[in-house]
Amino acid sequence: MVIVLANLLDNAVKYSRPRSQVQCVVARRAAMAEVRVCDRGEGIAAGEMHRLFTRFGRIAGEANRGIPGTGLGLYISRELARRHGGDITAESQPGEGSTFVLSLPLVTD
Repeated sequence: MVIVLANLLDNAVKYSRPRSQVQCVVARRAAMAEVRVCDRGEGIAAGEMHRLFTRFGRIAGEANRGIPGTGLGLYISRELARRHGGDITAESQPGEGSTFVLSLPLVTD
């Protein structure tokens, strides 16, 4: 899961405005661990959200035209999270940034 968290943090830094903060908050929600990664980037329009977790699903736009990537990171990260019984979701508002939430089941003995 280190790869998943690294991808979420890397994306947050890449898509944030220069010198803005990226926030990572870890919490327990019932039997799940939740990691919220929040950026202060351009945000994503509601009509584009469906592309986030698809293969090669990059959001095209003037603000991110020069940002490198294949569009596979979020797709692979979500698949890994789901194979471990969790998920990744996204919330975003244009002009306000995005929050990606990684949820994973806690190990209990």
